[in-house]
Amino acid sequence: MPEAPETARELPRAALFVLNPSGNRTRVALAPLPFLIGRNADNHLVLRDNRVSRSHLQILAEDDHYVLEDLNSRHGTWVNGVRVARHLLRNSDRIDFGVQESYQLTFTVDPGEINRLMDRISTSLSGERANHLAKLRSLMEVARALQNSLSTQEVLTAVVDASLAVTACERGFLLLRNDTGLEVSVARDKDGRPLEADELRVPTSVINSALNSRRDLLSMSFDPAAAQSFKPSQSIAALELRSVVCLPLVRVRSGSNEETRMGTTADATVGMLYLDSRTEPADLSPGSRELLQTLAIEASTILENARLMDEQRVKQRLESELRVAREIQQGLLPVALPSEGWFRAAGSSLPAMHVGGDYFDVRQLGPSEWAAVVADVSGKGVSSALLASLLQGAFLMASAESSSIESMLQRLNLFLLDRTRGEKYATVFYCRLNSAGWLSYANAGHCPPYLLSSVGGIRKLDTQNFPVGMLEEAVFDKADVQLAPGDKLVLYSDGLTETENAQGEFFDTRRLQAFLLEHAALSAAELHSSLLASLDRFSEGGVVRDDVTLLVLEYAP
Repeated sequence: MPEAPETARELPRAALFVLNPSGNRTRVALAPLPFLIGRNADNHLVLRDNRVSRSHLQILAEDDHYVLEDLNSRHGTWVNGVRVARHLLRNSDRIDFGVQESYQLTFTVDPGEINRLMDRISTSLSGERANHLAKLRSLMEVARALQNSLSTQEVLTAVVDASLAVTACERGFLLLRNDTGLEVSVARDKDGRPLEADELRVPTSVINSALNSRRDLLSMSFDPAAAQSFKPSQSIAALELRSVVCLPLVRVRSGSNEETRMGTTADATVGMLYLDSRTEPADLSPGSRELLQTLAIEASTILENARLMDEQRVKQRLESELRVAREIQQGLLPVALPSEGWFRAAGSSLPAMHVGGDYFDVRQLGPSEWAAVVADVSGKGVSSALLASLLQGAFLMASAESSSIESMLQRLNLFLLDRTRGEKYATVFYCRLNSAGWLSYANAGHCPPYLLSSVGGIRKLDTQNFPVGMLEEAVFDKADVQLAPGDKLVLYSDGLTETENAQGEFFDTRRLQAFLLEHAALSAAELHSSLLASLDRFSEGGVVRDDVTLLVLEYAP
């Protein structure tokens, strides 16, 4: 019998630490694979930098390794300062995008931070305390589980177990703040058995008082002499406790200089680690105190990471839903545009966010007539995208009718007013072109398109109409023009002319006209692709604040 093929080892969990140009850091899990990175909103990691290519690189799995592949990006992909086309990723590899002051990614295989903590702990242990290292290693194993399974409770439980091992206390409770005070999250004894929350006989109000009085991270101990500080029923003596140790857990924040900042006020505390003992005094030797402080810091960091990961999961879920919405919206655009015959067209719509408020459409009304529309809904985001889709459906229905352009826009205006109550409006350019070259059009507040002659003449097409959805009494005038063979109509949204470069200059109508005159001899498809490429080069290092829609129509009898 043939030998069974060797099963590839399962890839370890990995992530990217993303440092953005503002200095903020986030952690992004590498899932799914291949993992796409670039400027386009349909990437798994979207980088808001116009110098980054739309699809810049991908990370995929090969055998038991993670492999980075550059996707023919403009400025290249750099790993540890060296430009690469393909690279076998190793822990702590630094990924750059070939430009200054852009994003920086750090590839990490879980767990990198755990090894750092183990080094700190190992150097702190000596003599009898060295036997605690094995127990602390179990904490690190659970920390690995946290990074793989996102089980915060397991790690906090391990923190309590390790703290009991270090101090030789008998019971440990980890309490977290909520709206009403402190709540027991973990309760354990020295043998690793779970305890009931009500076995914490010291009232949480007493612990909360101790927590609010703290201004640093040093542990504190209570002895029988402290009994007079509390009511008899609440005192350490009354509870037959030999010693009590409390460590505040503070809220940590990641600074732009990649250092950890910690709150020092009572409001900045997120909870407390409480340990007590009835038989033996707690071991609060200098080494143990340092170790406890380290554990408190790590527990605080774990809680903050859990909060950030919850936010990240919500963000990822929202981005996933927006990605689906983007796919649906892009699917509503024309699947194929005519590239042969007397009428030819080339168009695209690139949303500035996941979904956009622009759209265009081209529709054949009959053997000798075509209709085209470009619209831009006010505002950005999901609400504008929904309205853009609603408008598209309205135009599809209207194009099937034989009504005039003026009456169609009138009905659309009333329809939009009825649905949005004047809170949203849209600019629209709508036209119809027949095989004899006769163009009828109406412009409802949209950017005036350019009529470009193949020999270099250029003129604006405009009518002075209000946008649809703004005024109930708005009137929409139509205009007509005769096209010559080879004439092209260039329709666009204001996102094109309002694109900025790194110097804060706009790709304004002056630049647009100059480009069109220089490339007047190109076909519709060539003119469309060349103009987008020119816009991409211009905006490098700048800002794209709005959706960019471009539609080029060509009359070629």
